[in-house]
Amino acid sequence: MARFSRSDFTLESFRRQLANVDALPQLCVLGLVSGLITGALMVVFRLLLSAGALLYMPEGNPEAFESLAPWGRAALPFLAVGLIGVLLYRQKVAARKLGVAHVIERLTYHQGRFPLRNWLNQWWVGVVAVLGGLSAGREGPAIHLGAAASSGLGQRMRLPNNSLRVLVACGTAAGISASFNTPIAGVIFAMEVVMMEYTMMSFMPVILASMMGALVAQVVYGNQPAFHIPDVALGSLMNLPWVVITGLVVGLLAGGFIHLSRLQRFQQWPLWGRLGIVALITGVAAFWFPEVQGIGYDSVAAALNNQLTVQVLLALIAVKLVVTALTVAGGVPIGIIGPVLVVGAATGALSGLLGDWVWGAKAADPGIYAMLGMAAMMGAVLQAPLAALMALLELTHTPGIMLPGMLAVVVACLTSRQLTGCEGFFISSVRYGLHPLQQPLMQALSRVSVPAVMERHLVRTSRMITPDQARRLLENNPIWLVIERSSSDKPVLGLKAAALARWMIEHDESSSDNASNEGLIDLLEIPGERLEMAPIALQATLSEAFLTLQNDALDALYVVHGNRPKQQRISGIITRGAIERYYHYSDPRDNDSSHKEP
Repeated sequence: MARFSRSDFTLESFRRQLANVDALPQLCVLGLVSGLITGALMVVFRLLLSAGALLYMPEGNPEAFESLAPWGRAALPFLAVGLIGVLLYRQKVAARKLGVAHVIERLTYHQGRFPLRNWLNQWWVGVVAVLGGLSAGREGPAIHLGAAASSGLGQRMRLPNNSLRVLVACGTAAGISASFNTPIAGVIFAMEVVMMEYTMMSFMPVILASMMGALVAQVVYGNQPAFHIPDVALGSLMNLPWVVITGLVVGLLAGGFIHLSRLQRFQQWPLWGRLGIVALITGVAAFWFPEVQGIGYDSVAAALNNQLTVQVLLALIAVKLVVTALTVAGGVPIGIIGPVLVVGAATGALSGLLGDWVWGAKAADPGIYAMLGMAAMMGAVLQAPLAALMALLELTHTPGIMLPGMLAVVVACLTSRQLTGCEGFFISSVRYGLHPLQQPLMQALSRVSVPAVMERHLVRTSRMITPDQARRLLENNPIWLVIERSSSDKPVLGLKAAALARWMIEHDESSSDNASNEGLIDLLEIPGERLEMAPIALQATLSEAFLTLQNDALDALYVVHGNRPKQQRISGIITRGAIERYYHYSDPRDNDSSHKEP
């Protein structure tokens, strides 16, 4: 197992240890640092929201849209959409990708490496979207900012890519934890929604990161739960059928939200037409129902405490759902988790009021149903039932709600998945097979970097060498000869050193010493199997190596080390057989704890 060593504690040794699947102590250290950084960033982001609100919001409250004049709050979305359209959409397409979907994309296809421009854009877009009165949450920006900052730390230290993947999960968990004061839900969200696997090597550093993010936020904002609710209980089991009906309705709403947010016809409209419609429908809705604007945590708190009228509940269910979905479909990058919780809470509260009318004295308090609706909507939209249940527990501090909560969340998730055909908001459905992050082979190979498997015993040589040079090459008993050719367009070849040794023995026996020493040996002509090789970076994971071998129809890769192309050195060779041996013969206790066994 990889352990810290006093005598060999250098950055280079730290990188080598992280390349292995069992680098748990090293990953835990990174998790703590990641949580500290992300927690601090979340405090800064929330302070930016508060500072911006001081300019025009009563008492500097970022959610006090109800206190603004109707025309003023209706005009804010036009200003916000205009700023985003002018400042964001003048940039390249790649720079406009923000939020949780961007985090999953970078983790899936770019080994958790994030562009700096997107990270900088997320700061101001997140602030403008919330303060500009759009139906937007702060969780999406929190996850992006935390994951990218944590990954950036690993990139600056040139850590192997398998550890960058864990750092992305750490930043995600700490971002959720610091935003909601929900450390357990942060861990489950990171593993269930972003990483899509559960492994011991990932769990511990992510737990530490989430804990540290929550601690940093609690130092500044205190350790009170996000919502204060009265002490209520489900009461009679006669409420369970109504819980099922509530979950069914929430599941249908979740499916409708996802389909509406992916409305192809609307996405094909010209840019300014889409942005204009988003501003118009948000402004009109805000004129009559300011509760649809912003994150909406004040509306959630009011729903939990039975303080909203039926008219407002209907507006939050229908109008906020449609406005949020069309904002996403229109191309405005917003966080959707906050608005989803608001719609779920309103749906549950309205269901509770109807239950009170149907069941009378046996009906549970509508606040109970508001809690259940909040968790059910989050679980159904994200297809993350466990994360939703943990969020329900930590947001409300009501353990007794877990039993009906499990029922409501499962019914809502099944309804959204089976009846509306939705696979989850952040994961696009793959017609054949699984999403790349859900493939067991890719999961297993992504946990290890190439230094853990590569063959390090090699020597570099040119094609033509003298017998004396050949003997010197073989002095240190290398496994591989890396044959570099003068033309840059010809591939590097790998030859087993044993083939050269065998040739030398045969020709030493059949030739005189003079003939042997004077002639040149052509390493492309001696008997032996020569493998065409392509380069791969030292930080790469085995999944990257495997895909490179598959796509280029190669049998081996040579591992390059160094930042500058002219100063790169070859550190090792990794073959297809070495990857297969690792996958088939590695300790199953290290690899079979993901969602699906390899």
